[in-house]
Amino acid sequence: MSFEENTICAIATASGGAIGIVRVSGKDALFNTDAIFRAINGKSLVDAKPNTIHYGEIINQHGEIIDDVLVAVYHAPFSYTGEDAVEIMCHGSLYILQMVVQLLCLQGCVLAQPGEYTQRAFLNGKMDLSQAEAVADLIASSNVATHRLAISQMRGGYSKELRTLREQLLEMTALLELEIDFSEEDVEFANRQQLFYLAQKVDKKISNLVESFRLGNVLKNGIPVAIIGQPNVGKSTLLNRLLHEDKALVSEVRGTTRDAIEDSIFIQGILFRFIDTAGIHTTDDVVESMGIERTLKKAQEADVIIMMKEPGVEYPNISVSQNQYVIRVENKTEEFQALTGIGVDELEENLVKYAQSRQQTDSDIIVTNVRHIEALRLALSDIQRVEQELTDGYTTSDIIVIDLHGCINHLAEITGDITSDETLHSIFSRFCIGK
Repeated sequence: MSFEENTICAIATASGGAIGIVRVSGKDALFNTDAIFRAINGKSLVDAKPNTIHYGEIINQHGEIIDDVLVAVYHAPFSYTGEDAVEIMCHGSLYILQMVVQLLCLQGCVLAQPGEYTQRAFLNGKMDLSQAEAVADLIASSNVATHRLAISQMRGGYSKELRTLREQLLEMTALLELEIDFSEEDVEFANRQQLFYLAQKVDKKISNLVESFRLGNVLKNGIPVAIIGQPNVGKSTLLNRLLHEDKALVSEVRGTTRDAIEDSIFIQGILFRFIDTAGIHTTDDVVESMGIERTLKKAQEADVIIMMKEPGVEYPNISVSQNQYVIRVENKTEEFQALTGIGVDELEENLVKYAQSRQQTDSDIIVTNVRHIEALRLALSDIQRVEQELTDGYTTSDIIVIDLHGCINHLAEITGDITSDETLHSIFSRFCIGK
């Protein structure tokens, strides 16, 4: 059977809940469900109005009752997949859910593949590819920032931005291609100065998206915070206090922490990845020296550095980049005590304010997808070649057109206007079954 002929079904909810849902989608969704459903009012689902819910029983081939259920009915194209669809809401028993799926398969349904519902929504024009990927991001969202980003991408703002760029480039490309058709007449339809300004504009837009990826990656995986200081200054104690558990070994013996210890925690809905590092000091111990080298490397990779010291001691002398945020903490004072927690609330507020300031960008669009960033970097390379060609005084349209098409196609790969079966399989195979 072809993709369009299959009617698919799958359990759409995690096991263990009070209620479970089985989704059915395809041209025979109503007929197949009707065959195992007995409505209390005696009416058929095939004749039901769209966007309605019906109470009744699921029965097996022997007429035995499996469960009391509610069935929601959707007609194409006004469903998630764009096809006729049904959602069967029953009790959350895994046995019941599996029985419902088995009965549907006996009626001709096939088990849905991972991500097949969303893939059908994409192929039926209900969403573009970047929006489909945002569905997976929404399911996987673990904090306020990633949830907000996924919702924004699902709403299509990102796609609209890319399509606007493509349309502008396509208009200019069409004029250049017209010049190629009339090459023997030596005419110029595309104003080179306007094209250069457009290329610069596109360059800036794509560059901003590329630059946003670092922030997007941080929001997804947690803002890295390195705790730096001399031995016994209280770094491990602070880590344990921030994590609300004894993650790091605390000892008065110098050099207890010889390797980086990492763990993540949410503070006011924002994910932070804390890194406790080896104390920075002069030592002849080979293992300690290796730990200190790793400390300096972790410090370079972190977005935030908590620099700790005790009264009467200098802060460690390490190089800090202009993009890193440094919080200086003097431990074991009246204002701050990692052991008792005094001042830790203020430290957390400081971290949250920094994170919130990072999320305020010139654009609401923040790239978080690795596939997207690869395509954007290729598109950026193409448009920068166009700028260089125009700067160098290229007059032949065909050379410029090749790079313009490259930029256009790479942008189209993100939204799925141009894509391959291999790409689709790679994307949707990572979805859970039932979505």
